Parts: sequence; structure tokens; C-alpha cells
Amino acid sequence: MSAVHIVGAGLSGLAAAVRLSAGSDLAVHLHEGAGQAGGRCRSFYDETLGCVIDNGNHLLLSGNRSAMRYLHEIGASDTLYIAPEAAFPFIDLRTGLRWSVRPNRGRIPWWVFDKRRRVPDTTAFDYLAGLRLAFCGSNATVAACVGGRRVLYERFWEPLAVAALNTAADEGAARLLWRVVMETFGRSGHAARPCIAMAGLSASFVDPALERLSKRGVEIAFNRRLRGLRIEGGRVVALAFADGLQALGPNDRVVLAVPPARIAELLPAIDAPLESRAIVNAHFKLDRLPAFPDGLPFLGLIGGTAQWLFHRANVVSVTVSAADLLAEAPNETIAERIWNDVAKALELPLTERPPTRIVKEKRATFAQTPDAIAKRARTRTHLANLFLAGDWTDTGLPATIESAIRSGHRAATAAVER
Repeated sequence: MSAVHIVGAGLSGLAAAVRLSAGSDLAVHLHEGAGQAGGRCRSFYDETLGCVIDNGNHLLLSGNRSAMRYLHEIGASDTLYIAPEAAFPFIDLRTGLRWSVRPNRGRIPWWVFDKRRRVPDTTAFDYLAGLRLAFCGSNATVAACVGGRRVLYERFWEPLAVAALNTAADEGAARLLWRVVMETFGRSGHAARPCIAMAGLSASFVDPALERLSKRGVEIAFNRRLRGLRIEGGRVVALAFADGLQALGPNDRVVLAVPPARIAELLPAIDAPLESRAIVNAHFKLDRLPAFPDGLPFLGLIGGTAQWLFHRANVVSVTVSAADLLAEAPNETIAERIWNDVAKALELPLTERPPTRIVKEKRATFAQTPDAIAKRARTRTHLANLFLAGDWTDTGLPATIESAIRSGHRAATAAVER
């Protein structure tokens, strides 16, 4: 039987393995260099807080069709909290002003005409500027396209762009944000409902996938780092792992689901976006959890260090995207700055900071600038039996969970078609 070897058990590799193990005649082998699956999307037990936390916070939207299909495939759809309606609560930490953006159901966005649903101090006309994202050139940034209406930009477009692109809005690629808008808000409020993994990222995206793969007889090898590829006659003929050489049969295929920096090491001939951006997450364990707006498990923050605040049980987690400078600061300094934001947002006393854990992902995503997205690689390569997957590949989407899973599905399809 012919086989497909998937290198990398992050979400893109898991998505490819799940798809291939269900709908092809290929034997599937999954190799992971680390001791666990999930990559940058996983949970772990933290000794300081005495509970399981995620290495990063992720807010999905109900219109993320690839992610929803993946959860269905691994039997984990019920592990995801999906808000009953599209609602995004915010607070301006400088003034204390609070509001919620509430897109309506249906494709006609009449919500922009309702003061109770749109951003305060904006008019319905302001939102027309969003259409410019569709017509901006490939080199345009988010700020250049929609930065003219200052209030709406600061309270809606900028936080949306930074969260989606993990890149400052004045350098983030406008066309990537347009794809996000079209696949979610553009399909009506029903597709823009916020979603969160209720018990953690691993419980939703990783553990059920590993269990499903194990039941299907997929071989999964951890702590197996790929050191190189042996190439002959325009195809990969062997994989050089740290523990030995894996020879490939004449009809075997390979899916590399690894970060762009590893692609540059393994396949220098393939262009890849190597510039990265950091994300900093802070987790605080409270004695009791105050009420959140609208009963939702998250809150957008304007005018502070952090941009989004989440909660699960009595742990409050905060995300700072495009955080290269902040990531260089000592953990204690970061904790104090972010706790300032949390205390203001949740109206808590500043007197004593609760138990805290800071998690830095210095290479969380590639820098999603116009120059960088021009370097995104396609699924198919110049080698006949080698395919690429990863949120950094050319999915047309920002480097998100949705992009990672979609890239895995595309790689699986390409491997079968080959």
C-alpha cells in the first residue's frame, strides 16, 4: 500500500491526517519533532496556577467553515462554545466607555443604521469605508484603506486587524482582512458569532483528533525531528530523521506541515515569509470571576496594552498581538502592565495581583505585511510527491486556526489527486 508521511502534528498536520485517514487508500504516518501535538494551538497544566491553560487565546467565528468541518470530523463540535448571536463587547480603558458591536442576521447589514448596534460616535456612512478593503491594491495596508474614519478605525477596524493579522494595522495587508470580513461578517451575523473552546484548545482541536487517528490505525511518532530530505529525480525518496532514514516507495507522498523557518532549512529553493510577529498572553487566577458583558466569555480592550480578555472558569486570560517589543520585557513588568488593564476592565482593585503566568510566543505568526504575503508558498511544490501545509502557506487567509486547518485539507486533497 502506498503511504503519505505527514511531518508536523500542529493543526495543519492533524487536519491533513484526519482527512487522509478517512477518505483515501493511503497508509498515513504522522511524525512530530516535539513531545506533543498541537504546535502553537495546545493546552498544558501550569504549576503556578494549578490548572490547565492554553498557550495562546484564540477567538474563532462561526463562519470559519474549515475549522467547523474539522471539529465535526473528529467528533468535537460540542466542545466549542458558539454565541447565540454576533456580539462583540468592548471597553475603552481610557474613558470607561463600554459598547457592543452587534451585526444582524441576513446579508443586508442594516445594523449599521442602529445606534445600539454600531460603534458609539460613528455614523452609518462611516462603515462604507470598509468596502475599500475589496478594491485596495496588493500593496495596501489596513490603515491606508480604512484609517480615514478615526473613531471607527480605532474602535473597530484596528482591533479587528491586529487580532486577525497579528500585525500592526499600519503595516498589515488589507486584502487579508478583506477575506476575513467576506467569510464572516460579509455572510451575515450568523457567520460572525464568536466561538471559544470551552475546555481548552487541546480538548477541542488536538486530543479528539489524536484519538480518532489512533482508532483508524494511523502511526503517530513523537520526538521525531526531521533533519533533511533525500531528493532524486524530482521527488523525495527518503526522509532523514534524527533516529534514522525513512525510505519512501515509488508512490509514497510527503506533506510538510512545519513553520516557514523549517522550510527554509529543509528546502532553501522554496520562498517563505521568514519575518515573524510575537504574541504575549497573560493568565490570572482569580478567587471569583466578575460578570462579563452580555454573558460572553470575552471582552475587547481599547486604549491599553492588551487587546482581548477571555475567561474560562476563574482564570482570566489576556492577549497582546503584534507584541514584539512587549515580549522583550521581563515577565514581572508585563504582568503588572496587563493586570492594570484587567483590573480596569473588570472593575477589580489594583492592590494585589493574583497568581499569574506569562506565555510568550516570539514567532507566533509570520509578519502579515504585503511584502510577506507575496512569499507565501503554494500547496504543490516543484517536487512531484511533496506538498506543503501550514497557516503560513497561501490559503488567502491570515495565519489563524482557520488557515492552518484549511491548508491541511488542501494538502490532503493534493496528495490524493497526485
